[in-house]
Amino acid sequence: MPINKEFTIRLEDRPGTLGKVCQALADQNVNILAFQQLPLEKGKGAVRLVLDNPAAAKTTLDGQRADYIETEVAQIKLSHRPGELARAASRLGEAGININYGYSGAEPGTNSAFVIFGVAEVGKAVKIFEQAAAARPAT
Repeated sequence: MPINKEFTIRLEDRPGTLGKVCQALADQNVNILAFQQLPLEKGKGAVRLVLDNPAAAKTTLDGQRADYIETEVAQIKLSHRPGELARAASRLGEAGININYGYSGAEPGTNSAFVIFGVAEVGKAVKIFEQAAAARPAT
């Protein structure tokens, strides 16, 4: 269960802005693993991205003069079956960790999904899921 870098990029809310940023990343062979877009104030929006090469992404975004911040997030792999998200969210709640936001993505080259949790205590959250994975019986 890794701690991953997330880039939150503020964008003008107009046609083509998301495409321009995503194309700049693609031109540098940076793959988007997870994506979330949300509105901010009037005329502004934000996109959250988890990328396969954060260093190249940072260089690219700096070159684009993008308005962004980097944040650490907890990335966990979930099995594709009923109740998995409920179990993950419950584990965090039982540990007193509030989920500020969440979204999902896909593991490159596989059919496996993962969930991104934006939490204040990223390291603690990741440890909780590592312990749960270690305690899970082998299938």
